[in-house]
Amino acid sequence: MKGIILAGGYGTRLYPITKSISKNILPIYDKPTVYYTIAILMLADIRDILIISTTQDISAYERLLGDGNKLGLNFVYKIQESPCGLADAFIIGEDFIGNDNVALILGDNIIYGETFPDILHEAANLNEGAIIFGYYVDNPKSYGVVEFDKNGKVISLEEKPSAPKSNYAVPGIYFYDNKVIEIAKSVLPSARGEIEITDINKAYLELGQLQVKILNDILWIDTGTYDNLLDVSNFIRSIQREKSLYIGAIEQIAYEKGYINREQLLALAESMSKSGYGAYLKSIVERI
Repeated sequence: MKGIILAGGYGTRLYPITKSISKNILPIYDKPTVYYTIAILMLADIRDILIISTTQDISAYERLLGDGNKLGLNFVYKIQESPCGLADAFIIGEDFIGNDNVALILGDNIIYGETFPDILHEAANLNEGAIIFGYYVDNPKSYGVVEFDKNGKVISLEEKPSAPKSNYAVPGIYFYDNKVIEIAKSVLPSARGEIEITDINKAYLELGQLQVKILNDILWIDTGTYDNLLDVSNFIRSIQREKSLYIGAIEQIAYEKGYINREQLLALAESMSKSGYGAYLKSIVERI
């Protein structure tokens, strides 16, 4: 399975701080936001990752991440000329995806929970159709919303409805089989002028090939507001201090999965030796 991180858009909800930097590179406590989304794909055993961003921001990702070789990953970069919808990622990424299945994650979504890696593994082993998630929120008008019948069967999907039929939002992580490319090409722009990911999900629902898994005991935060940025930073700081275990440390994940060896992890730690993050990576090597 391939992975796509959609890190486009202009982050206008976060102006003025995003006037000169992509919102997905803003810090969440001690790491760039995009580290957390890369970590999610890595926990799903996805190593080939396409990062899609704007013309003005793509070089920042290339400077930050390189080609991924130092992490045992493969990063590819492409530009989305204008923010014309999430489903556009599959059209931009058609050559990258090839004949594989694909996972799409938004670059500003933070998802955390002890059971989440197991959920990711199951989704990444998708054979046919699509797997998306449902998450209970108080303000469903701001999201794609999924409606269930009394037996828990999905009966409708709506994008940012004015009168939501449930409180279950669809978080920004999606798993699809290879049909998603042709489905994306067939989707017509919405009234907002965007190719909506909800329309792709509806197509899979009509095929009888859509699974929606409810995320219980999981934290999901869209980091698109000032308060959410602060809240999730404080949460990450608290968890890391309490457990002495870093969240979203992609170098550590690469080492624990065998993508890199001890010497490679130590070299990465040394390159950041003056920071607490580098010291943490070094401690991993030293305690083994």
